[in-house]
Amino acid sequence: MELTVDIKQEIAVIEAGVIHSKYATEICEMIETAAKIRGTGIAKRNPLYIAQKLQEGKSIIAFAGDKVIGFCYIETWEHEQYVANSGLIVHPDYRYVGLAKQIKEKAFELSRKRFPGAKIFGLTTSLAVMKINSDLGYKPVTFSELTTDASFWKGCASCVNYDILQRTQHKMCLCTGMLCEPNKPQKTF
Repeated sequence: MELTVDIKQEIAVIEAGVIHSKYATEICEMIETAAKIRGTGIAKRNPLYIAQKLQEGKSIIAFAGDKVIGFCYIETWEHEQYVANSGLIVHPDYRYVGLAKQIKEKAFELSRKRFPGAKIFGLTTSLAVMKINSDLGYKPVTFSELTTDASFWKGCASCVNYDILQRTQHKMCLCTGMLCEPNKPQKTF
């Protein structure tokens, strides 16, 4: 695959804050575009929800100059027993240069810092994300090992594969569930 950017360009991957709220719509558009291109399960996000994650300091944002090129957020479930790292997106021009890994590592660190005792999990259809998660210490699990919070699963409703999840009573889908438990040895970076 041919890269369309100069990878020597300065890229910043940082914890987001209130000042980044203005990028919520742009992030949602990036997620929606990726879902259409891939044709696989990526749940649609609402700009107000993404703005909330940015304001709460529960997200990681990547920039090339002043251009948003990547994002991921964290959300807690079941009274902070579980933390999901969700919404990972990298602008198409910046894929295949290790940016997704940088974003996921920062999201993982943020999850550990904010919620040290929580189990961290994610759902993905992406082989690249599965590899990154595996490198961070996640293991593939059945959905029964993930949160039972109905609000989490409702977030999958905008995914093209939601009918599968419903038919199986949240037991399986095309996504792979991955879990990292806090009391098990973790890899460092």
